Amino acid sequence: MKKKIKLMLTACLVSGAAMMHGQTVMTTNGGAPVGDNQNSKTVGEYGSVLLEDIHLIEKLAAFDRERIPERVVHARGAGAFGYFETTADMSKYTRATLFSKKGKKTDLAVRFSTVIHGKGSPETARDPRGFAVKFYTEEGNYDIVGNNLPVFFIRDAIKFPDMVHSLKPSPETNKQDPNRFFDFFSHIPEATHMLTRVYSDYGIPQGYQYMNGSSVHGFKWVNAKGEVTYVKYTWVSKQGEKNLTAAQAQEQQGKDWQHATVSLRKDIANKQYPQWDLYVQMISPDKMHSFDFWPLDATKDWPEKLIPKVKIGTMTLNRNPVNYFEEVESIAFSPGSLVPGVEPSEDKLLQGRLFSYFDTQRHRVGPNFQQIRVNQPKKQPVNYNSDSWNSSRNSAFDNPDVNYQPSSKSKVTDKATYKLSETKLKNVTITQKKITKTNDFAQAGDFYRSLSKQDQDNLVSNLVGDLGQVTDKNIQKKMISYFYRADSDFGKRIAKALKFSMKDFR
Repeated sequence: MKKKIKLMLTACLVSGAAMMHGQTVMTTNGGAPVGDNQNSKTVGEYGSVLLEDIHLIEKLAAFDRERIPERVVHARGAGAFGYFETTADMSKYTRATLFSKKGKKTDLAVRFSTVIHGKGSPETARDPRGFAVKFYTEEGNYDIVGNNLPVFFIRDAIKFPDMVHSLKPSPETNKQDPNRFFDFFSHIPEATHMLTRVYSDYGIPQGYQYMNGSSVHGFKWVNAKGEVTYVKYTWVSKQGEKNLTAAQAQEQQGKDWQHATVSLRKDIANKQYPQWDLYVQMISPDKMHSFDFWPLDATKDWPEKLIPKVKIGTMTLNRNPVNYFEEVESIAFSPGSLVPGVEPSEDKLLQGRLFSYFDTQRHRVGPNFQQIRVNQPKKQPVNYNSDSWNSSRNSAFDNPDVNYQPSSKSKVTDKATYKLSETKLKNVTITQKKITKTNDFAQAGDFYRSLSKQDQDNLVSNLVGDLGQVTDKNIQKKMISYFYRADSDFGKRIAKALKFSMKDFR
């Protein structure tokens, strides 16, 4: 009987075709038909995304310009300033100067945020929290741009605009609607892990200083010999992780829905400086395919029992912003703000973000956003990117007549020491396809089983609260089948709460 029930629930997963209606072929803005709207074009199944994927670039560029001037995502946020002190010499793995010497201090800025909701939205809303840190190093600005949760909803940036559209208010009713976002996620089984986490109490942190942070993506560390190590960052709050239940969040919202910003600012003003320890996990390139998941899949965590965490430093926030607009709203982060010794990995979601974040900042703050004081590096940039709106760059470093390179009249040049690492490819096919090793449900089940009985009850209650608003029973059944595949008890509890019986899945 149990086997029969499992088969019936599993069958619901593959019955997506039954949910489809009459279809029209998707096109680009130029009217050309789209062959694949789910997978970016890559160098091989697990390789880097190609700039020649015109559909991807067009989607991201259009999405980046949907709001003026508010951020499309991460609109509501709070910021602070401080420093990072390195506690371990990591020069064996990376030439990045900020990780090269024990005791080294680096100035930094941080912005915490909610992701989906608008600038004036309450900080009690269920939502991932952005966790972005800008290090002002002597070799340029380095940004670690992540979230409070270690995973994300999707693994490919080509799905990002659609995902956010489904989570934002309806263009017809101007209301955020579970019918819309669960309709989208019912077609995206890879989101099961993130949905399980965000609908737990971790989806509403008590305050920004009471949440951990994660780079979400893996990156490449490169040492002085050009050797590569894949890494993922985790910030661990020294204040401890503290969250609000749905009932506590509702009560807090009635008192002060700006509580997270107020709490962070108050602690710093009272010299109760919040701190986070930074940990890194490392995988050598030859071990990348040794797991039952692909480590560069943003929907997957790196289990500490398999990939140990190594502490490399501590962040302390000790100054509040003086002018909120100039120092917090004008700050611009990007996972593409890298320094020598750190390079992007082949993570498909990260590859899209490398374009999209810089593109968004040029649209939101202007083409010369890096000249705004809070975004300026320690040393004056030396290049011939000049002019455009609001430019304050002096391009005539040694000869006012020369604004190009190479030149026999200029001392400005590149330096081979800082060349990027090489990636050797063999028998690779340029392709547009889903990765083979998806394993969409295992880590969601692991997370569910790691929760206490009370936390599991809260997770189920939170999910049922939104999923119960969905009027299409087929979408509810599809989502139940995902949670069932993560953990049978998890799926059955949601099914029971939504008044489904086993015969409904036949």
